[in-house]
Amino acid sequence: MRFPFAVPALAVLAVAGCSVDTASPARAAERFHAAIAGRQEASACSMLARRTADKLPGPGQTCADALREVRLGPGGRPTAVSVWGEEAQVRLTGDTVFLHRFSDGWRVRAAGCRPVPDLPYECEVED
Repeated sequence: MRFPFAVPALAVLAVAGCSVDTASPARAAERFHAAIAGRQEASACSMLARRTADKLPGPGQTCADALREVRLGPGGRPTAVSVWGEEAQVRLTGDTVFLHRFSDGWRVRAAGCRPVPDLPYECEVED
């Protein structure tokens, strides 16, 4: 799967000089991976953006079943956070996670993401 957006370079530069809350998306990404590591896939599903949670399961599967099959690796600690508007990218030691800020907080749009030459990212879980 390909996650079709790259971090806009100008947005990242603009964020670097502003007071932007980067802790909230980082905490959301860490909580998501903690739920996965703790085999609490149903809880992890509740942290996904609705479109991501709806797209993930195959026929006859629940979101939790699908997350179990994906077998995301450990997230680790945040190494970089970029926020631009309602979107965020959290780079963890073991994953890159993309999030969107909804009225109820930050939710995971894509996880298990790796950069791919000549393309933005390839993700195991995405909307």
